[in-house]
Order: sequence, then structure tokens, then C-alpha cells
Amino acid sequence: MPELPEVESYRLLAEGAALGRRISAVEVLDPRYLRSGNGIDVAGALVGHAFLAARRIGKLALLDTDGGATLGMHFGMTGTLLVDDRAGVDGLLYTAHDRSPVHERFVLRFADGGRLAMHDPRRFGRVEVDPDESRLGVDLLEVTPRQLGEVLGSSRAPLKARLLDQSLLAGTGNLIADEALWRAGLDPARQAGSLRPAEIRRLHRHLAATIDLLLSRGGSHLGDLLPARRPDGRCPRDGAALERRTVGGRTTFSCPLHQH
Repeated sequence: MPELPEVESYRLLAEGAALGRRISAVEVLDPRYLRSGNGIDVAGALVGHAFLAARRIGKLALLDTDGGATLGMHFGMTGTLLVDDRAGVDGLLYTAHDRSPVHERFVLRFADGGRLAMHDPRRFGRVEVDPDESRLGVDLLEVTPRQLGEVLGSSRAPLKARLLDQSLLAGTGNLIADEALWRAGLDPARQAGSLRPAEIRRLHRHLAATIDLLLSRGGSHLGDLLPARRPDGRCPRDGAALERRTVGGRTTFSCPLHQH
């Protein structure tokens, strides 16, 4: 599923292959994929313009145009960005790896004959013109230890739930959270506000290291814990049987021996 590493790959693909190309047509192949609550005419905002910059906040990819509009793309569980039929990542978990046109939801045609497409078999993604960027918290790649402490605050919510709240910390997905908490030795179900300053610094260090590792490996599904995330899985660090729970509404795997 697309988490921060995948969306960063999509951003890099757009930056390298979509900037400066004039948009000649917009095709909304699935009307439900378009978030149009702001009332903006998507074709009117994009056609005739070119992308100037490719940005990312958390798991939201943003393409700024020379006309002042910004195209926001959220990839849900199975969304892939294609530019001239080249994908930003090789494959995702929990989805078919085919590139069937039947799963294309939104397409931009460029005047030079190329195209940019959102491919999403399960249709949990969306596109939007001028999304409200203020609804997202600090980006995971930019968060400081002090900001992470503010995210956790004095909350009694589970630690993992706070990390997954995109309005507080943008970019942490289910796999990243499990991997980082496993590395940091912290129980996902522990109250977020119970962490001591040294533990917050440790969590910050392991969040940063986890993202660096997954970016270098090419995907959120390439962590060291993932092969053991199964009912009979055992901790890759100490061999204990992993505990499978639902924490913050998400399936969670953790080690009862070293995560406290």
C-alpha cells in the first residue's frame, strides 16, 4: 500500500517526467475518484497549463501549475502514479500488479502526446484541485524531537494511533509505524502521553532511521519486521512469538518481549 516512500517515489517520477509539459485534456474516468467539494472545474483549472513543481506532504502528492492551481493526489491502498505508462514503484502489497486500463481513474493528456494517470484497482484514492494542505500535520521527514513530543502530548490514546493521525504527523502509515515502534522497543498500545523525554528522542531517531531505510530499499513493505507480520510470526530480533492486535483501528504486530 502506498505510504511515504511510495509517494516520494511518485513525486520524483512527476518531477523528472511531468514538469513543463502542457496539459491538453483531463479525463475523469471514475467520477467518484474526484473530490470536488471546493467547486473547482478541474479541466478549467488544468487544461492549457503546465506543472512547475512536484511536492509531497505526508502521503499527499502535490503538483503546482503555472496557472496557480495545485493538483493533489492521494493514493489510498492501491493507487499508482503513471507518467507515460511508467510507474513510480514496481509493485504494491495487497493489490494486483497488472496495469489494466480498466483500473485507471484519472488521466491527464499532455500536448506532446504523453499522459499522466492514476491507476487504482480498489478506488480508495482520490484527486483534488487545491486541496487544503493545512489539514495535514508536520511531515514525517521534517519532524523534530520537540514536534514529535507535541504530537504525543499528554494523550491517553494508543501511541500508534497518534503516529497514524495525519492531522498531527503526516506520512506515517501502518507498516512504517509497526517497523519504527518495533525498532524503538515501544508498545504500540501504550498511552502516547506516557513516553518519557528519552523515549521520545529514541522514537524520533528510529522513525527517521526507518524512513531512510525504506526509502533506500524502495518501499514501505521492505522493512525487517514485515516478513514476520503473520499469525505465526516470530520477532526477528529475539525470536519471541509476535502479538497480533488491533491498535488505533489497524492490524498491528509487535513483540511482547522487547516492546514496552
